[in-house]
Amino acid sequence: MELSHLEEKNMLQLGGPDGGDGGKGGNIYFFVDKDKNTLIDFRFNKKYNAENGENGSSAKCSGKAGKDLYIPVPQGTVIKDAKDGKILADLSEEKQVELVLIGGRGGRGNQHFATATRQAPRFSEDGEPGTEKEIILELKLLADVGLLGFPNAGKSTFLSVVTDAKPKIANYEFTTLAPNLGVVKCEDGFSFVIADIPGIIEGASSGIGLGMQFLRHVERTRILLHLIDISGENGRNPLQDFKILNDELIKFNKNLINKKQIIVATKCDIENDELFDELNLYAKNNNYDLFKISSIARNGLNELIHFLEKNLKEIPKEVSSKNDKVQIYELNKDNEINISVNNNIYIVSGKNVERVVRKINIDDNESMFYFQKSLKNLGIDQALKDKGIKEGDIVKILNYEFEWYE
Repeated sequence: MELSHLEEKNMLQLGGPDGGDGGKGGNIYFFVDKDKNTLIDFRFNKKYNAENGENGSSAKCSGKAGKDLYIPVPQGTVIKDAKDGKILADLSEEKQVELVLIGGRGGRGNQHFATATRQAPRFSEDGEPGTEKEIILELKLLADVGLLGFPNAGKSTFLSVVTDAKPKIANYEFTTLAPNLGVVKCEDGFSFVIADIPGIIEGASSGIGLGMQFLRHVERTRILLHLIDISGENGRNPLQDFKILNDELIKFNKNLINKKQIIVATKCDIENDELFDELNLYAKNNNYDLFKISSIARNGLNELIHFLEKNLKEIPKEVSSKNDKVQIYELNKDNEINISVNNNIYIVSGKNVERVVRKINIDDNESMFYFQKSLKNLGIDQALKDKGIKEGDIVKILNYEFEWYE
């Protein structure tokens, strides 16, 4: 359909095409909130939307851009693409803000489509949809020191004595079902965070027990304390326990072997001398620092804490590597055209061509002319000819079907 000369004349007398542009959709950001400690909020609210941009109006007035959405998460949150597992953001630093989803661009008003031969276009361009993604949130605890040890090795008791943490303590396996954090305050004002990391047992790296879901917390610690029960009361062999724990760490992430590791022989008030001597000899031969403590009797704790303080002042804090971040949302960088043929229906896909289709008004002749011109400029006409398309064949793009003619 074309404008009558009278309609076009009236539009030109009123100042010509003056449709304003649509506003851009809001982006979605994630940021570190120091008051957040868990991801529990996302269990109940699983869908988030930034604000849509407003429509343009006459007199070339552009629509208002949609408000960006900022979502708070605890420090240590890793955001992954649920489809391929790629890291989108690693929020490890205080006050860190990361753009994760980009809002759609606003459509263009009819003012942009006026030419010398088409002075009063009646069509505009729809905006494009924003990015939609299903993501996975993982929380890695940011602790300076991680406690490792088999059940009943004394980790919870140690944490309760040297910090203000109040973990559950009982004489049965798997008392601790979630990581506990505590802060050690030293005499000179220096402080550091200890995490009791539960469930690391033989086979944890392959999913046995609770350990697999907690092993990732070890990656961010600067020092690992292996709490090894040397009482002999539970029938375990201390040296064998240490080797099993270390083996699980290496299987999970071979780089963990480079962390500072300290062996802490617990329950020294009721120690088995033979078992301790075996562990102590191994530590000396393999350059491990070893301390004997009794959390109940408060023996050896001050020496251990002072040693931790000294080493933590020398070991840099763990921060995320910028190389770990993968930027996968980019605009205007996908010119790939894919064409498949099914029963003489030519199915065309590709970011740019789909963007063009979303913007057309199929009920307007001028809009369709603009669409055909865009297909030619994108090289799709030639690509279809190369595929052998003939008059009368159907071209399908998204949910639209068009009959091909030259």
